[in-house]
Amino acid sequence: MFSAVTRQRLLEYAYLMRLHKPIGTLLLLWPTLWALWIAGQGKPDPLVVAVFVAGVVLMRSAGCVINDYADRHIDPHVTRTRERPIAAGRVSPRAALILFVVLCLLALALVLLMNRLTIWLSLVGVFLAASYPFAKRFTHWPQVYLGAAFGWAVPMAFAAQTGSLPREAWLLFVATVLWATAYDTMYAMVDREDDIKIGVKSTAILFGEADRAIIAVVQILLLLALLLAGAAAGLGGYYDFGLLLAAALAIYQQYLIRAREPQACFRAFLNNNWFGAAVFGGILLDYLAHLPT
Repeated sequence: MFSAVTRQRLLEYAYLMRLHKPIGTLLLLWPTLWALWIAGQGKPDPLVVAVFVAGVVLMRSAGCVINDYADRHIDPHVTRTRERPIAAGRVSPRAALILFVVLCLLALALVLLMNRLTIWLSLVGVFLAASYPFAKRFTHWPQVYLGAAFGWAVPMAFAAQTGSLPREAWLLFVATVLWATAYDTMYAMVDREDDIKIGVKSTAILFGEADRAIIAVVQILLLLALLLAGAAAGLGGYYDFGLLLAAALAIYQQYLIRAREPQACFRAFLNNNWFGAAVFGGILLDYLAHLPT
């Protein structure tokens, strides 16, 4: 169907979008699902769910593309990133920008199926996603910026499902910002030495020897925000059990990063997929337990 050259080009685009590494999509998807199920009181609109799941894949892919475009002069100097398609010269910066625009337009087409409030909020989401990759040049807090970019799906989900932005929407947004700050600091700990050499900023560099303690505080605040969001939404015991599992996973992550060994820090970052799943499992079970018989 496609020539060998076309197939190879499509494969490089897939690598550029990180389709072979779904962890970023999952970390964006979990807060979106938390918000959709709470906003829909356990029965979210199937169209809204489909739009947001597809939107998560598209916008995470777009974020990866614009990130690699922004870092095209940095990635060749970092061991972990030097083989990325733009850094290795397999995809041109111009082609990457075109791909970014196409992905954003596809996401916009999906959002146009939603209400006006969701459409307006989506403009903020696109700005956050497009500007995040440049934050590391100006601030030591790009992890917080990432949290805002990922977390913006939460108020959008409430807007699409309910047409409003209740208190629990903003509590879940704050929780997502805190969560991303914690796990992306773990991720930044992997590249800390390379980032110091090339002058890239991160919370891992800013926190220094206090990194583990600050991550622990952020995780505690994250669990508190999730607890308050659950209370505002009227969730009960099953949700609380999900938070207990999430707390146990946070403790395990602290164990993994105890020696700041890069591979162990990366494993702690990956473990956050299960944290998000535990919270969603609690939400899902709580609503299922209260469905009318």
